[in-house]
Amino acid sequence: MAGNDWINSYLEAILDVGPGLEDNSSLMLRERGKFSPTRYFVEEVITKFDETDLRRSWAMASSIRDSQERNTRLENMSWRIWNLARRKKQLGEQSQHRMKQEKGQTNEILKPLLADISEELSEGEKGDTITELSPKGVSTKGGMKRINSVDVLKHFATQQKEKKLYIVLISLHGLIRGENMELGRDSDTGGQVKYVVELARALGAMPGIYRVDLLTRQVSAPGVDWSYGEPTEMLNPLNAYDYETGESSGAYIIRIPFGPKDKYIPKEHLWPHIPEFVDGALSYIIQMSKVLADQIGDGKPVWPASIHGHYADAGNAAALLSGTLNVPMLFTGHSLGRDKLEQILKQGRQSKDDINTTYRIMRRIEAEEISVDSSEVIITSTRQEIDEQWGLYDGFDPILERKLRARNRRNVSCFGRFIPRPVVIPPGMEFKHIVSHSDAPERNQDGSIKPDPPVWSEITRFFSNPRKPIILALARPDPKKNLTTLVKAFGENRSLRELANLTLIMGNRDGIDEMSPTNSAVLLSILKLIDKYDMYGQVSYPKHHKQSEVPDIYRLAARTKGVFINPAFIEPFGLTLIEAAAYGLPMVATKNGGPVDIQKVLDNGLLIDPHNQQSIADALLKLVADKQLWARCKQNGLKNIHLFSWPEHCKNYLARIACCRPRHPQWEISAVGYEYSESQSPEDSLRDLHDLKISLDGVLNDQGIADIAQSADVNSPTFKRKLSIGKKLESLTKLSAKLEKSAAHKAETLAKIGDKLEFPVLRRKKSFIVIAVDCGMTKEFLEITKMIIEIARAEKAEFLGLILSTAATISDIDLYLKSGKIDPSEFDALICNSGSEIYYPSSVFEGSPKDLPFEIDSDYTSHIDYRWGGEQLMNTLIHWAAAIRERKKDKELVIPCDSGSTYCFTFTIKDSDSLPPIKDLREFLRKQVFRCQAIYCQNGTKLNVIPLVASRAQALRYLYVRWGVNLLNTVVIVGEYGDTDYECLRGGIHKTLVIKGVCNEAKKLHSNRSYPLEHVVTCEGPNILHVEECNKNQVSEAIMKLGVLKV
Repeated sequence: MAGNDWINSYLEAILDVGPGLEDNSSLMLRERGKFSPTRYFVEEVITKFDETDLRRSWAMASSIRDSQERNTRLENMSWRIWNLARRKKQLGEQSQHRMKQEKGQTNEILKPLLADISEELSEGEKGDTITELSPKGVSTKGGMKRINSVDVLKHFATQQKEKKLYIVLISLHGLIRGENMELGRDSDTGGQVKYVVELARALGAMPGIYRVDLLTRQVSAPGVDWSYGEPTEMLNPLNAYDYETGESSGAYIIRIPFGPKDKYIPKEHLWPHIPEFVDGALSYIIQMSKVLADQIGDGKPVWPASIHGHYADAGNAAALLSGTLNVPMLFTGHSLGRDKLEQILKQGRQSKDDINTTYRIMRRIEAEEISVDSSEVIITSTRQEIDEQWGLYDGFDPILERKLRARNRRNVSCFGRFIPRPVVIPPGMEFKHIVSHSDAPERNQDGSIKPDPPVWSEITRFFSNPRKPIILALARPDPKKNLTTLVKAFGENRSLRELANLTLIMGNRDGIDEMSPTNSAVLLSILKLIDKYDMYGQVSYPKHHKQSEVPDIYRLAARTKGVFINPAFIEPFGLTLIEAAAYGLPMVATKNGGPVDIQKVLDNGLLIDPHNQQSIADALLKLVADKQLWARCKQNGLKNIHLFSWPEHCKNYLARIACCRPRHPQWEISAVGYEYSESQSPEDSLRDLHDLKISLDGVLNDQGIADIAQSADVNSPTFKRKLSIGKKLESLTKLSAKLEKSAAHKAETLAKIGDKLEFPVLRRKKSFIVIAVDCGMTKEFLEITKMIIEIARAEKAEFLGLILSTAATISDIDLYLKSGKIDPSEFDALICNSGSEIYYPSSVFEGSPKDLPFEIDSDYTSHIDYRWGGEQLMNTLIHWAAAIRERKKDKELVIPCDSGSTYCFTFTIKDSDSLPPIKDLREFLRKQVFRCQAIYCQNGTKLNVIPLVASRAQALRYLYVRWGVNLLNTVVIVGEYGDTDYECLRGGIHKTLVIKGVCNEAKKLHSNRSYPLEHVVTCEGPNILHVEECNKNQVSEAIMKLGVLKV
């Protein structure tokens, strides 16, 4: 417990209260004078409660000179603690009851809806859950065999040589650089930073990987080193592996500017700026795909094999990028919001609202739910993380996941449901700096003995007998690390003190007063325990050490035949245990969390109950006293440590990527019949079919036939590529000849082809105005639309495009345009049904929806099909609507209606005030394991359910990737409020114009959110302007200020 140093003053102040109570006594005996605060405090508070903010109160009470007043105040404080402890217990019971009740409700809902997935797993399927490590290097639960020798590793390298993958990693918060990492500089720059950098570096050295990009935030702020503002940093390659890595472009840190340019802000304040990062990262990946096309893609764009998000913020960003580019996503949570929320609530110190204000915890949880929706694989460090943490999320059920995976394996329908696969892949370790352990002193090349590292003398100067084995603990002085229990266990066991010394590496400090209150309280408690047990000469606690000296500290403990201990109450993984094992140190570790998995693999120590002081002392004494056991644990650790190497980690990592279904943008094949080429890049214009002329310099003769004789090397890649193009042009020529045979057929087909080529008119537009005002199909919306069209016409902006973005159907839009006598050709694109469809104006009515003057983008339709639930999802929504009607006593509130789209299920809402909040509907759909988006729109009169990767914001990104719509020169016009997807339109690199007083009716849709709109929407910035009134002059002036119209 933090702040234990004030216990003594309290106990001294209440010595005269009287004898304690029997164990079965009631606290109500206080009224009869039999209550003992001393006993209650020791038995109930010290051992069961942690409330550090009471420290000041105790200090003030204990300083009172009057004995009677002091005792009274301290007794009252004891009652305060009792009340807080009771509240904590009640909150815990309520939380457990609520989770049990929710689980029961979910099961009741799932019974009829998931009846088709109720079959039991076969024996083989039961075993194929999560890949486990074994000391022999073989999976104990099925799956791929693991690498356990250099020969196998070389064989793996040979197999992967022909593959050339491009992998993207994302880690947004903290300060990230390849060398001299400032770990511990702040709460955002910690173990995750080290992990992602080393993962990128290790992947870049693997066979089959051509390039790895680690995307993070560019920080150029006062007080932050200049290196964090460099756009690109190449990571030094690893050179310690004994196999050929083949051709590789290596690993890079790519810093994308987003958020405040002159501020380094904590992760809790990054949420409004995530869309800006996504747009910047999207631009970078597109450019890199072109670069790699020339290097390894034979002229075709090379898209990432996977996008891997680390932590909730990067997971949210990875989900958007993965959806835009249609490539697989991986996710690592590192630490999870729901688990943190539960832990803080159980402490009883903060309400849920206070926690949300401080940590933005609900936005973080929603980002993690989005990551579950979008991921193919969830990578964890331990099984405990899967069983006890991920199970808290609406969209994840480990048992149902195995059933769905079993059905997939047998090619049986999963009825539109999907759960990402959880995989345990422990973090790797770099072994190139590790030297083999030897009892003999190290020598230089000339045979002279090397001097001992300076840190050794810093540690051993505390000891009266430095030759005794060292029990080493390396942890922050944090209550969770349980160092005080370790010191007590050591101090009270005389045999252990006679056999060993204790070394505590508790970070770096200048003065105790300069430490945080929690850390200083733990350190003071340790110092008092050292004094209490008179352990001077037996305990070392140096003030300073460098990160580079940690290996020397391990080596010192190993040379003395010591033991490494991690007594934390719970340890998510325990990377220090692996580091210690690599230097020949046996371990004693907590049985709670990751050390259990590590011990199964390494078999190099003992597990203990961190709450049991005697258990800690017995385990340490056993390892120190039994030299044979110590030697066996040492050898087991050294023998099996390679299972935690970076090559092993990366091999399993790549195996998981290989299991993902390969995906890539759906528009790589053009509608006209020739392959995606550089002429289709966002910067170039698509040539008309009649003007398409490609000079092949001798490859094609006048008749369009390939002239092989003029080619110097018929086997060269260049020639093959030209020949391929020639054949495609030849096929186009033949197609043209066939069309000549039928004039009517020719006119009809060329009209269609010409219409296809109308879409790229978007490429010729340099600026865009997007009308995304969510008023519904009302007169106000019509007036705003006409006003924007007039502004565009008045500027005679030939290169200014207009895009309409709305939740309405294309039929409603057509009626709406006709009512206002607006020509559909005024718009370059129309985003309909909340972003589930994109249309372009067309003069060809045949084949268009309901013979309307629009052509649907079929590539976008194929693009958003990913994980769409289809008919089964519709049936579930009808069940949901029926359940609402039943609760409202047969009052019809939600009625299905025709959206005219396969990818948008629309319902009419009769009474929006009686409907559950959108967060509840999203939770319901996630618990049904459907991956989709539910949106209340048109002022709460409609509900649209659309595919996971579809949205109005994502549709804009699609237009950028597909047709080169310049988002930097795009202004999105919105109202003061909007549909429940409103927040997605407010962020990004595009400009935003907010018209005040418009769409105020939609405010009610945001009144019952899981997190405030202010947590995700920024109201100020260079790309945001507000106009007070909706009039032509103000709007036109604002658009000019944003740089979209010329002044």
